[in-house]
Amino acid sequence: MNLAIDIGNTRIKWALFQDDTLRGLHSMSADEITSLEPSPLCPLLAVLPPELQNPDHIILCATGQIPWQLLKLSENKVHRLSASSQLPIRLDYLTPETLGPDRIAAACGAQKLFCGSPCVIIDAGTCITVDYLDSTATYRGGAIMPGLAMKIRALHTFTAKLPLLQNDDTYPHPTTGRNTQQSMGAGVYVATLFALQGFIGHYRSLDPSTKVVVTGGDASLLWQEGLKNIPDSIIEPHLLLMGLNEIMKQNEE
Repeated sequence: MNLAIDIGNTRIKWALFQDDTLRGLHSMSADEITSLEPSPLCPLLAVLPPELQNPDHIILCATGQIPWQLLKLSENKVHRLSASSQLPIRLDYLTPETLGPDRIAAACGAQKLFCGSPCVIIDAGTCITVDYLDSTATYRGGAIMPGLAMKIRALHTFTAKLPLLQNDDTYPHPTTGRNTQQSMGAGVYVATLFALQGFIGHYRSLDPSTKVVVTGGDASLLWQEGLKNIPDSIIEPHLLLMGLNEIMKQNEE
C-alpha cells in the first residue's frame, strides 16, 4: 500500500492506495495535526484503521511548510516528490528545479485519467495553476494566477472603501454587476472563468482533442460558475493524490 501526502498552503490531504484503489482519504489544516495521537511512523496514520497503519511506501508532495510532526517520517519509506523523481510523464520546462511538485503530481494524475490525450489541468487552490500536457505525455508548462480568495482579499486590502466580499453561494455571478458586491464578484469569479476559458481555447487551437480536468479547493465553485459547460471537461477532487500514487509506483524499490 502507498500513502500519498499532499501538504498545500492551507490544508494537508493524505490518501492510502492499494494498487489503484483508494482505501482512505483525509484532510485537515496543519494546526489540526497537533491534535492527532502519536504514531510510530507518522501521526497522519493515527486516523486510519490499525490494519492500514503500515504502508509499504510513503510519498510526500510539499508546496506549503511541512509541520514539524511530519519531519520524523521514516527516511527509508518516504519519497519526497521533485522534478528529479522518476515520472510517468516528461518535463519540458526551462527550470524544472523550480517547478512546484503539486503541478507535477496533478499532471501525472491527468496522464492516468486521460491515457495519452492532451489535456489542460486547472488546479484551483490558494493560487490557480493552468498546465498543459500534450499527446506525448510531455508537460509543456502553464500559468499561475492568484486564487479566488487571494483576489477577494486584495480588493479589500489595497483599496479604501471596497468591502471584504463574502461568498453567498449564488451561482453564477452576474457578468454585469449592478451593485458594488456584484461588480466585485464579476471581477473575481467571472473574470477568472473568462481567463480559464481563454487558456482552454488556446490549447484547443493547438489540438482540438484536448481534455480539461479541474481540481483543487475551489474546483467545485468554478465548476458551478461555468467550467462544467465546457465539452470534454471533468472535475476530479483527488487528482493530485492519484498522481502521487502513480509516481510512487515508478519509484518503489
